[in-house]
Amino acid sequence: MLVIAFHEFGHAFTAILTGGKVKSISLDPNEGGVTHLSGGISAITLPAGYLGSSLIGAVLIVCGFNINASKIVSIGLGACFLLTLWWGKRDWLTVLTVLLAVAFLVGCWFINHAEALRFVVLFIGVMSSLYSIWDIGDDLIFRKVNSSDASVFAERYGGSSRCWGVIWSVISVCFMAVGIVVGLAAFSQSFEQQREDAKHFLPT
Repeated sequence: MLVIAFHEFGHAFTAILTGGKVKSISLDPNEGGVTHLSGGISAITLPAGYLGSSLIGAVLIVCGFNINASKIVSIGLGACFLLTLWWGKRDWLTVLTVLLAVAFLVGCWFINHAEALRFVVLFIGVMSSLYSIWDIGDDLIFRKVNSSDASVFAERYGGSSRCWGVIWSVISVCFMAVGIVVGLAAFSQSFEQQREDAKHFLPT
């Protein structure tokens, strides 16, 4: 649900940035999500779902290399989890899963000065990056879905949906690779140093 939300947020955010309006967002754990837009630049909004979730995943990967950065980004993750309840299909299993996920995030703040939190953030980042690649393959290669972001993009701007899917997948992998490199370069402190810093930043 969270990664589906990231996908739809990508459509919505770029639509607003390019002068469009978001009419509605809906999320379904079984069927996926859909964002109804009016206006905006479709050449940007259509790939923004796949690439947006990959970019968010890359940011999470970077933050997952540092405890304090993970603390900051986990607040946003908790908010995104709760937003899925607002836009998502609210069956009891979805509600329970989302609430447990938020509770798990909060609980990780209290494990060894939130050291556990960085691994959760890193996991969600990798999952988000790789899920977008799987989503592209599922839509365009395995299930051969008739209508997808890539097929609509191909109809409007030429090329084939599979070609655009491959291009977007390569970009997604590059986002993840850059996230790993930036995370390693930006946060080179040892666990001990990070724990000491975490004691003085939003301490638990």
